[in-house]
Amino acid sequence: MPKTRAQKEETVVKLSEKLGRAKAVVFTDYKGLNMKQLSDLRDKLREQNAELTVTKNTLLKMALAQARGDGEEGLPTHDRSERLASEDVRRETEPAGPRAALEGPTATLFAYDDEISPIKILVKALKDASIGKVKSGFLGEMALDEAKIIQLSSLPTKDELRGKTVGVLVAPLQGILSVLNGNLRNLVYALNQIKISKGGDAQASS
Repeated sequence: MPKTRAQKEETVVKLSEKLGRAKAVVFTDYKGLNMKQLSDLRDKLREQNAELTVTKNTLLKMALAQARGDGEEGLPTHDRSERLASEDVRRETEPAGPRAALEGPTATLFAYDDEISPIKILVKALKDASIGKVKSGFLGEMALDEAKIIQLSSLPTKDELRGKTVGVLVAPLQGILSVLNGNLRNLVYALNQIKISKGGDAQASS
């Protein structure tokens, strides 16, 4: 059953809110992925405080315009058709960006916490299935093309970075503890030598 105008407007508002909350957004061609693969992918993304939604490109473009502050809220009305037509001409003459890549089947990844982990999961899932591809997206305010998204998927996650940071911090501390332990051992040895020396003097005087 087709969505009513009110339902479409509600979808646009929700998408706009998600776009505003997300730290990273990736648009992907999911054509070929079966329901089980999509379900498994969504479960993995949910564990990373991310989600994957499938929406019509027209509604997604409206939400992008609303979230990015370059369009009006709601669906086009007849009295705005002329202005919207001029905007379409302007967009067609602009360099291709994330919105221009919204053609064909599109699933949208919204990453709300760690920007990298969900992208890694998405790219790996598509690669393992040998189906679909990432199209474009955003990292904060920065527009991403397919090449940049693939590059991001090769970066370490926040947890991996935390592990490396802890390792970098712990290594010098271990060195300091080793030196302190060495100094402590030397101090104990010196005190023992003094004690032995004093005991020897006492024996000699007696």
